[in-house]
Amino acid sequence: MSTAGPTSVTRVAIVYYSGTGNIHKLATAAAEAAEKAGAQARLRRVPEYVNESLAPEFTEWTEAWSENAEAMKDVPTAGIDDLDWADVVLLGAPGRFGLIAAPLKHFIDLAWPLNARRGLANKVMSSFTSTGAPHGGQEATILSLNNVFYHWGAIIVPPGITDDIQTAPSNGNPYGVSSVSGRQAIPGRLAENVTEDNLAAIAYQTRRMVEIATALRQGFAMTSLE
Repeated sequence: MSTAGPTSVTRVAIVYYSGTGNIHKLATAAAEAAEKAGAQARLRRVPEYVNESLAPEFTEWTEAWSENAEAMKDVPTAGIDDLDWADVVLLGAPGRFGLIAAPLKHFIDLAWPLNARRGLANKVMSSFTSTGAPHGGQEATILSLNNVFYHWGAIIVPPGITDDIQTAPSNGNPYGVSSVSGRQAIPGRLAENVTEDNLAAIAYQTRRMVEIATALRQGFAMTSLE
């Protein structure tokens, strides 16, 4: 984590994988919230990672993936340098069988050289997810990302139940914002199940991370002067 200087701002990397738009919508809201909180934000997407010979042939999903890819085409692709640059890292991915989706896991695996030189230690980190059903493994997915953060030596900052928005009917996960996408991705109606409360919750989670990271940076700066 960088130390706070007189003109420096907290740097936030929102790195996400989105198959059908739900995570993309949440990630975009997070980036906007970070900038409103006075931070510098990088919104970065992880590309699709599919072997077409193994992918199921569901027409509606193929159309939804293509539509979402078009919507995200102007979002820069994530690089490990984005993790190195950031004071705050917010990762997002759909939950797949209680685990994070494979594209984000592949990206995380590529970060091992940065981790080996302790380049991820002391950064503020958290995560968010989306699943097809309310009990589709949301907490397990976020806990699987927390395991990564433990190895990196990061400082995990969950939203907790520390704001009224967390008790809204479509929210409530103290581990990280979780939305319910529904079991079908309908072309032309992507991400319509991401509620306004979900968007307010990811904005709160982001602000909380920025506030804590900024305080930590200031503390590190004071320590370095002693």
